[in-house]
Amino acid sequence: MNVAIEARGLQKAYGTGETLVRALDGASLAVERAKFTAIMGPSGSGKSTLMHVLAGLDTADAGQVLLGDVDITALSERNRTLLRRERIGFVFQSFNLVPSLTAAENIALPLALAGRKPDAAWLRELAAVLGIEHRLTHRPAELSGGQQQRVAVARALLARPAVVFADEPTGNLDSRRGDELLGLLRRAAHDFGQTIVMVTHDPSAAAHVDRVAFLVDGRVVDELADPTVGAVVATLASLEAPALGKGA
Repeated sequence: MNVAIEARGLQKAYGTGETLVRALDGASLAVERAKFTAIMGPSGSGKSTLMHVLAGLDTADAGQVLLGDVDITALSERNRTLLRRERIGFVFQSFNLVPSLTAAENIALPLALAGRKPDAAWLRELAAVLGIEHRLTHRPAELSGGQQQRVAVARALLARPAVVFADEPTGNLDSRRGDELLGLLRRAAHDFGQTIVMVTHDPSAAAHVDRVAFLVDGRVVDELADPTVGAVVATLASLEAPALGKGA
């Protein structure tokens, strides 16, 4: 496997004493480069915490996250911030576009914050592929929800990051727009060679990915390649049964 990012034995706990919660309890996961991977699990399984630690948004108590040859877990907060800016992209439920900026300026914003100029040809190519090439001078209020969604995806892809993380990206979208976004992310992986990691609770969303990793009690316990909705539902049901009664 050509690994883009890897978690090794991650431990993460919140609280102390009786309120102690082990969000991650030895989680290990290798994410293949240029593939679309989903992280799923019962409520409270640690999937969002795993994504936040992988993305350098949170720190682990123990274990390692390797992005190429860089140990993210050994970096200072400042260096983690720089790494996120330069090598990691994000697609959120809310598009997080700046209302006063045009679509093109929103797409280029992370690079502008890093003091870098965007590759104009690559920006135009992304805009054309995403169908927003004629909307680049418009501000978010002048764009449809679907167009704003495409702007957010272009922003995540523009810097050609090592990994793009998507946190429940279809949560605020209707089924048509959700399927459209998932199709764009899958195309980004297969056509552009982009590594995508998505946290989702939706079996229909997971059916768009190349591989699903399932978490229970802070550990990766199962995987599915080329998942179908039925296979995801069946796997989740088998995992949730023993998890009942353990709390969220």
